[in-house]
Amino acid sequence: MFSTIGYAICIPFAALVRLFYNLTGSYGMSLILFTLVIKLILLPFQMKSKKSMVRMSRMSGKMQEIQKKYANNQVKMQEEMQKFYQEEGFNPMSGCLWSFLPLPILMALYYIIREPIVYFMSFGGKEAGLAVVESARKVIEAAGIQLTTNPAYEQIEISNIINSQFPDFVAENPGWINIDYHFLGMDLTQTPWSAVGAISAGVTLAMIGLILIPIISGLLSFLLSKVSMKQSGQGAANGSTKAMMWMMPLMSVYIAFIMPAALGVYWIAQSAFSIIQELILGRFYNNKLQAEEDARQEAIQADRQRRIEEGKIHQEQARQQSGQKKSLKEKRQEAQAAKAAKAKKAASSTTEAGRVGDRPYARGRSYKADRYDDQ
Repeated sequence: MFSTIGYAICIPFAALVRLFYNLTGSYGMSLILFTLVIKLILLPFQMKSKKSMVRMSRMSGKMQEIQKKYANNQVKMQEEMQKFYQEEGFNPMSGCLWSFLPLPILMALYYIIREPIVYFMSFGGKEAGLAVVESARKVIEAAGIQLTTNPAYEQIEISNIINSQFPDFVAENPGWINIDYHFLGMDLTQTPWSAVGAISAGVTLAMIGLILIPIISGLLSFLLSKVSMKQSGQGAANGSTKAMMWMMPLMSVYIAFIMPAALGVYWIAQSAFSIIQELILGRFYNNKLQAEEDARQEAIQADRQRRIEEGKIHQEQARQQSGQKKSLKEKRQEAQAAKAAKAKKAASSTTEAGRVGDRPYARGRSYKADRYDDQ
């Protein structure tokens, strides 16, 4: 079951490599173009991942504040960090997941390179491809030729022998492809470690090129780690970050030394394209997020200015209302004063003859106490 799933995964990649090989006639160039197309296919997902990483790096200051504030309470720290992630709308793991994609693609490509008859050539399925392998082996053994290579790379040796010595077998199998594994004078089916072991027999340019493949692969992988770290704002790397920074380059050097050089070509192309992608996307999203941050700050400043103006208007209205209230009070006081003055004037105009206590007109204006006395 797992072999069937693995075959199904490898077939689309093999078809893509075969397409570019038929177009260019160069095995190395087909691997480079294959890497470029895979990068383009994954670009939308990696753009989203890169945006999340850039946002996370720009928020590193706030994250450090939370870590310092709750340094003695890990549970509370995790709660606050999760709350912060939700508010900002990004996933801290999304930027890391896509960085591991080259590894499964590398494994698929490894099977395509080491088993070209089953995967690279098209014979209508894995069983049909294995049948062709068995037929080719019998033809070679019948001719008295012994296979000397590592069994893991037997199909490479079989395809080379058939291509060079048995044209009739090629004609009898329409799906057979005469693969030329040479690129820039190097045989990409050889391992760079075998070239190291052959130095004692003499040094050639092809041998130097094979040895340089894993070295260049490691250097570009290390440069990619540095660029990624710089883009994510991690200038001062801690212990775990340094370990990650060195892990992938060392792994690429090791794999490129012990496996066919074709894998090293893929890793070189993968790292080179990734560096270019990191630089372009990092600059793009930094500028974009900076513009968004500037727009948000301008909106905040405009809202603050609007609230200040509204406050001034409210203060002026309050002042005017206070002035109006004061005027009304003064008017009431003036009216009361006028009323009192009028009453006082009226009181002063009465005769004492009509007054009874405080009532000035109790007896009337024409009151005379002796009006009805006897004459």
